[in-house]
Amino acid sequence: MSRVWGVVPAAGQGTRIQPLAFSKELLPVGSRVDESGVERPRAVSEHLVERMVLGGADRILFVISPLKSDILRYYGASYGSAEIAYAVQERAAGLCDAIFRAVPFIAPEDQVLVGLPDTVWFPADALRHLPDDRLSFLLFPVERPELFDAVDTDAEGRVREILVKRPGAATNWIWGAFKMPGATLHALHALWEAREREDEYIGTLVNAWIARGNDAWGLRAGSSYVDTGTLNGYRDASRLLDGPGDLLGLPDGRRGTAGEQA
Repeated sequence: MSRVWGVVPAAGQGTRIQPLAFSKELLPVGSRVDESGVERPRAVSEHLVERMVLGGADRILFVISPLKSDILRYYGASYGSAEIAYAVQERAAGLCDAIFRAVPFIAPEDQVLVGLPDTVWFPADALRHLPDDRLSFLLFPVERPELFDAVDTDAEGRVREILVKRPGAATNWIWGAFKMPGATLHALHALWEAREREDEYIGTLVNAWIARGNDAWGLRAGSSYVDTGTLNGYRDASRLLDGPGDLLGLPDGRRGTAGEQA
């Protein structure tokens, strides 16, 4: 039986928003109503996990450092309908290293969703629109694409290049999450190993993937995107969640502007 895995890379140190007394993925952003009807703070990473479950994930894999046992205590063994597992990244060695910690868990016939746990974006169900049979990126418009990984696509949505934090990027569309078959995850891992693990960012690895004749796709289905990894980003996310987009479960059309993918 195939599974849909949500992979959450959560081993980073969060230096841009320190000092905190807890993991940055547990930073309170917005709120939720618990089973008893009481409104409580919501950890920022819950926004991503919730979106992964809406996107079909029935398994969530947190990749954590040995120092982040508070994430395990917070989430435990499940979130809603999804079961939770954990993998350990001994030291922060980049996004590729974190994502590929999932390889032993995921079968070729599974589906894989990947997102960043310190981001908030709309629409909440956007992952549903990504295809199952190919590597595809969920794209969002931002005002400062040079702080992120911008994605240059052709008219059909095929990715020409991922512009990793590049000044003067020709597009303001960045990736905020992506999806792929498990077989593609294994193929990307093999390419990363063949390149002697030199890729820290997924963007440079995907550029090498494309250069070898493979395809990647981008879908401009996102409307609002905020990275909470800086104080300004945290403020932007709080304002976004106070707007009509969060209250109605719909995007409010505002664009994330702060922070950078890390």
